[in-house]
Amino acid sequence: MAKQPMLKFVQIDRDMPEKRDANMRREDFHEIYAEFADAKAKEQASRCSQCGVPYCQSHCPLQNNIPDWLRLTAEGRLQEAYEVSQATNTFPEICGRICPQDRLCEGNCVIEQSGHGTVTIGSVEKYITDTAWENGWVKPANPSQERKESVGIIGAGPGGLAAADVLRRAGVQVTIYDRYDRAGGLLTYGIPGFKLEKDVVMRRNDQLEQGGVTFKLNCTVGEDISFQEIREAHDAVIIATGVYKSRELGGPGSGATGIERAIDFLTVSNRKSFGDEVEDFTSGRMNAEGKKVVVIGGGDTAMDCVRTSIRQGAVSVKCLYRRDRANMPGSQREVANAEEEGVVFEWLSAPKGFVSEGDKVSGVMVQKMRLGAPDASGRQAPEVIEGADYVEEADLVIKALGFEPEDLPQLWDQPELTVTNWGTIRAEFTTGQTDLPGVYAVGDIVRGASLVVWAIRDGRDCADAILRQFGSPVAVAAE
Repeated sequence: MAKQPMLKFVQIDRDMPEKRDANMRREDFHEIYAEFADAKAKEQASRCSQCGVPYCQSHCPLQNNIPDWLRLTAEGRLQEAYEVSQATNTFPEICGRICPQDRLCEGNCVIEQSGHGTVTIGSVEKYITDTAWENGWVKPANPSQERKESVGIIGAGPGGLAAADVLRRAGVQVTIYDRYDRAGGLLTYGIPGFKLEKDVVMRRNDQLEQGGVTFKLNCTVGEDISFQEIREAHDAVIIATGVYKSRELGGPGSGATGIERAIDFLTVSNRKSFGDEVEDFTSGRMNAEGKKVVVIGGGDTAMDCVRTSIRQGAVSVKCLYRRDRANMPGSQREVANAEEEGVVFEWLSAPKGFVSEGDKVSGVMVQKMRLGAPDASGRQAPEVIEGADYVEEADLVIKALGFEPEDLPQLWDQPELTVTNWGTIRAEFTTGQTDLPGVYAVGDIVRGASLVVWAIRDGRDCADAILRQFGSPVAVAAE
């Protein structure tokens, strides 16, 4: 009788890949977790309980077949595990690195609820696909037949790239238009290398290009090419621009120099990681070295900013958030990593204004808060504690308050492109179809600022809808 390879969560404890020492990782932008060794990946995968109703799968936006590829990994059948993983996820090695597993699959693991510690799903997912790349199992699109239909995709972020991959594997002609000089969007310029090293993203970009996707980079729609020209050149258009307009912060002194937007700060840092010459970094404007840094916000972007500041050599890094630790929107795992690296969190603290010396910011006026009655979302609303204000010294202030959509109907001279009250594009659920015939929208420009995994889901669903419109079978799995 064959030995049972699974259900070992009672005998084997949860174990993450080895994490680099905090003092060492402060010095560079490399990923902080080592790779699982083969034996360790099998061991950790074998902890899966193979439950009849897999909550890990149902809480994954992509509905990944997690129990199946965990079992295949435990049995040493890694190529099959990769094929199952890739069937539902265009970029599993990216999701394995940056998904907030503690809020999604791992956070809903049955054995976690029973007190045995969740299966390390994200680390195994990363290991499977990294192994697939090493062994040449990951192949570019090679459609059995080319189709005459073409699709133009505006935005080379995760949603646009996922849609492009599905469409190309079905033989559709795909052109991606993007304002930046490298494809990847948020994956390339928004997420720091210590969470997602850039060769991982560039490798996927190269694969898409090898598979026949055409990239038109440094191309701003509304300036270099009109939206109408793109519509006329293609049978369908997908809008996948993401949301890049930063929420602003007013108050006295908010116009002082040294108060920067998170997206600008992160983009500059990532460009430096590519070896680019970046004037805003060289001049010191977007360089935290030797500075007292204050980051305002409690989401994952704020975590990226505080940890980037540490690596750039800041004298001190503090994060202000108006609620407490339990109510912050960012990953608790990221908060723990930041604290290990020397970031100080000032909970229940909100900016009231800024002080400056001349026109240069020198501090943040902070008002202390307490949590009162729940707001409309059910979260406790923060209330100001009168008389508890103080000034937090700062040479560089980074606003990480979230993102809003740009006014695309105005920017693209498309008043008939319908938007919601929040400025996001109004699109049909699951297909992405907008009010304009043949025009679709996916990802954050529809949802508002959300997770990469949701953008991938939207891109894949939209591509399937377009294929049905073209009269083609849905592309179920990547090769």
